[in-house]
Amino acid sequence: MGHVLRSLAVAVCAVVLAGIAPARADDMPVIKVEMKDGVILPAIIEVPANTRFKLEISNTGTSPVEFESMELKREKALAAGSTSGIVFRTLDPGTYDVFDDFHPDAKAKLVAK
Repeated sequence: MGHVLRSLAVAVCAVVLAGIAPARADDMPVIKVEMKDGVILPAIIEVPANTRFKLEISNTGTSPVEFESMELKREKALAAGSTSGIVFRTLDPGTYDVFDDFHPDAKAKLVAK
């Protein structure tokens, strides 16, 4: 009988946790960034400071790109035509340099405020 109760408790916890996870993901701000053959749009990426958020990066170009920031210690390589995300726990208010490591002239600023 104890085994059945433990199994039931595990199942109930799984259902409860499954219900919580989507709500947390839905509440997280998503900021979209487009990278295209040496251009990062927008050039000023505004994000919320001191708040968990997700950057959704889309490579709409014909060549690979790599979203990178030395200050933020983040990088994400994307094949042409792909989309991926980076979740940031929080950022202090400020301005951070980002660039496309595969296209050295492609630069942008990420501004947390």
